[in-house]
Amino acid sequence: MSAIVLEAVRQQQTSEPRPAARPHLVLVPTGRDAARAARAARAAQPPLRLTRFGRLVVALLVAAVVSLLAVGLAGQLASASGEPRIVTVTAGQTLSGIAARELPQLPVTDGVVELQVANSLSTTEIHVGQQLVIPGR
Repeated sequence: MSAIVLEAVRQQQTSEPRPAARPHLVLVPTGRDAARAARAARAAQPPLRLTRFGRLVVALLVAAVVSLLAVGLAGQLASASGEPRIVTVTAGQTLSGIAARELPQLPVTDGVVELQVANSLSTTEIHVGQQLVIPGR
């Protein structure tokens, strides 16, 4: 046992403080090696993490987008109820004007054809007081 203690004492006496580390030269890549080194450095970075506030902001944005989509879809479904309506022709109205106002989702020519088919009209002529069926879409 005394040999072990003696050996430990000798190691403490012979261990001198190490000198401060000297700076080393570093090779900086150029050309193709530089691009490869930059990609490797980016890949070594830890992934981006969201804070609690960031997660709250993302959740609120998603909720806003979903609610806007729901309101838009509900509006589309309400306007496309599928039930035909009755419109009475007033002075100065034309079939194309009624088609543009009542069937905005269709081009005017298609709207006129829809009105002619729904009302069994052979021409585009209409007269004041006539009741037209507007097909539901």
